[in-house]
Amino acid sequence: MSTGRAAVITGIGSYVPPNLVTNDDLSQHLDTSDAWIRSRTGIAGRYVITPGTSTGDLAVEAGLRALKSAGDEQVGAVVLATTTPDQPCPATAPQVAARLGLGQVPAFDVAAVCSGFLYGLASAAGLIASQVADSVLLIAADAFTTIINPEDRATAVIFADGAGAVVLRAGSPDEPGAIGPLVLGSDGELSHLIEVPAGGSRQRSSGRPAAPEDHYFQMLGRETYRHAVEYMTSTSTEAAERAGWRLDDVDRFVAHQANARILEAVSDRLGIPPERRLSNIERVGNTGAASIPLLLAEATAEGRLAAGHRVLLTAFGGGLSWGAATVVWPELQTI
Repeated sequence: MSTGRAAVITGIGSYVPPNLVTNDDLSQHLDTSDAWIRSRTGIAGRYVITPGTSTGDLAVEAGLRALKSAGDEQVGAVVLATTTPDQPCPATAPQVAARLGLGQVPAFDVAAVCSGFLYGLASAAGLIASQVADSVLLIAADAFTTIINPEDRATAVIFADGAGAVVLRAGSPDEPGAIGPLVLGSDGELSHLIEVPAGGSRQRSSGRPAAPEDHYFQMLGRETYRHAVEYMTSTSTEAAERAGWRLDDVDRFVAHQANARILEAVSDRLGIPPERRLSNIERVGNTGAASIPLLLAEATAEGRLAAGHRVLLTAFGGGLSWGAATVVWPELQTI
């Protein structure tokens, strides 16, 4: 029997901005079409912020819903996973905590790109295990369209905006909702595959002005695909093994909604049948760190994810970074 102080999911919430952009909308200014986008990404539409909206705004909305789902619990810390903070300094999490009326709780950002939610889970679980906090609000939010070149067909058709959040409390490792083994990894030697070259200290201290395109998110698609499939498969397998599960035991597979082709390849390698795979990429696109909690909240509300389901989570993102985790899904109220 497992012992120790575990992080247990007790609330969940999500938010996407109201502005829907379809593939046909994008084809008005890009050399693309609905058929081309669907065939390569599996995406039909995505939600995009309007001018004046920030990542912090998305995070507050998702955080409110998660707190209400948990019974308006007063949490002891806030962790925000994002690649698009409201500003380079300070972190966005303290402002989100203040706007949520949480007082002077510890709050900080986690930057692991699309793996951010899993890295955030590890951070939140650590805060609980070390007794820094008895409960944590973990939010993953990205306004990815603020760093995407709207004229770049390779990225503009994929990325979108949104937020998802969970409330975690201290509990037993054996109860429903307890976060199981977390497997994380990175490879900085491949950081060039996913990057925004300009805006940081390296470019600023170079004494050379950045090229306009270097302020935008850039991704080498073919190489990223290969590594994403490799690491999401291997870490998913390891997380399941550490939890004492066979892959046949997995009731729901929830992967970062990167690209429909990646999701299919990873699921097929793991031998997880289509009926056990959860996905919403067709309707919301790739929302970065937000994609896993956004999907969890949506699937819970729709009944596709129910109490008792054994859930395997995995993600891959810039860094390079990757991770996987297990959880037996608890009974949750959705807002």
